[in-house]
Amino acid sequence: MALVVIAAVVLLQLLIANSDMTGALGATASMWLGVHQVPVSIGGRELGVMPLLPVLAMVWGTARTTASATSPLGSWFVTRWVVASALGGPLLIAAISLAVIHDAASVLTELQTPNALRAFGGVLAVHAIGAAIGVSSRIGRRTLMATPLPMWLPDAFRAAAAGVLALIGLSGVVMVGSLVVHWSTMHDLYAITDSAFGQFSLTVLSVLYAPNVMVGTAAVAVGSSAHVGLATFSSFTVFGGDIPALPVLAAVPSPPLGPVWVALLIVAAASAVAVGQQCARRPLPPLAALAKLIVAAACAALAMALLGVAGGGRLGNFGDVGVDQVTFGPAVFLWFVGIGALTVAMSRGIARRPKRPRPAPAPEPEMVEDEAEPEALEDEPDDEIAPPAAAVHAADEEHPDDDPEDHFVADEDATRGGESESAD
Repeated sequence: MALVVIAAVVLLQLLIANSDMTGALGATASMWLGVHQVPVSIGGRELGVMPLLPVLAMVWGTARTTASATSPLGSWFVTRWVVASALGGPLLIAAISLAVIHDAASVLTELQTPNALRAFGGVLAVHAIGAAIGVSSRIGRRTLMATPLPMWLPDAFRAAAAGVLALIGLSGVVMVGSLVVHWSTMHDLYAITDSAFGQFSLTVLSVLYAPNVMVGTAAVAVGSSAHVGLATFSSFTVFGGDIPALPVLAAVPSPPLGPVWVALLIVAAASAVAVGQQCARRPLPPLAALAKLIVAAACAALAMALLGVAGGGRLGNFGDVGVDQVTFGPAVFLWFVGIGALTVAMSRGIARRPKRPRPAPAPEPEMVEDEAEPEALEDEPDDEIAPPAAAVHAADEEHPDDDPEDHFVADEDATRGGESESAD
């Protein structure tokens, strides 16, 4: 599909320019490699700053295709073949494109064959990233369960994606606002051509390069800097210089820098809040929550650094275009970790440890009365000890004919008996 779209664009351009079709194949092959961030050299001048929108579309298409071809319960053998197909086909087209460009360079002397290693590396990197995203979206959790890695890794990746999207999206809003403010500058850049097709081509180029400008705006927002040749832009200083006549570049600030550009730091803080909120969706213990936030911030910083590398390069006589890679990635990481940690703590993303139940007091030892009774019984007189019931029953069994009333003594008989004894 990419080849079909590129071929249609090349043929349309050649027809409008009233040119012959001699360099159609070479231009198509060069543009296909340019979609994969492979620099194109024409007339000794290198075009290394390729638009990010086509390569992002290529990554999305590869991820979508591999995800639809991967079954969550499929075997690893089939999954490996899906990934191999996603990489093998583009590498084959890259080899054919290099051969076509080399053949066309013999006719068009201004067209130069790109470096083969750089071409294969760019194609492999783009489709490997897309295949990894597509396959991991289908079997990522199953693979994670078979490893000793923590189960919160998917949540960390989701938080990193949310932070990157928030940072790029808010930077896009700032870019559109700056274009509105610098509307007159953009109108002057459109005035370099009088034809409607020329202005349409400038509009298409501005749309294709809009993600590059968003990445540069994001670098300025986190405290780093972006540069177009000698012109350098940051949240605190601006050094002017020549910039290409591309309408979307009217969004860059012009010196002297006003205090409104310091408000770009709010974009970085808001993106860090998005990371913290995603990390706080499932509360974890303090150490695990901190580890998840650090992993999310590191992944987001790595993604932004890759976008910065892909969106930069050499632009002919203007020089190098891109962001300051030394400070861009670390600045994103520090913003996401600092503000993100505060957001996690305020959003109750740290699970409290359950209180340990207090141990019940040990029961006091009860006094054993059975052991003390025999000693007490030894001190009591024998006549106060009641005969046990078993002994009474035994006595009744020995004298069954005795009448209990024969043993009763009345008070009068006892008195009489006492008086007779005393008389005697």
